[in-house]
Amino acid sequence: MLASLGTASFQTIAMRSAMMASGTCSPAEYQRMVREKTTAALQTSMRLATWPPASATALLAPWHSKATANAKRLSRRRR
Repeated sequence: MLASLGTASFQTIAMRSAMMASGTCSPAEYQRMVREKTTAALQTSMRLATWPPASATALLAPWHSKATANAKRLSRRRR
């Protein structure tokens, strides 16, 4: 999961950075970035507050699901 998260995150950051540099990043995409990070951080925090402690996989799950979905969505957009 960690390798997949790293790859998807790299792809997403690269594609979004290119959109920002070219001026094609929409206000909706900027809002999506903030909303996703806030939601993932909240979900991870909630899982950290449970007993017994959540596994590393459970803690990374919100970040992984969004990163992989974004990489897939943004790569389709570039075609």
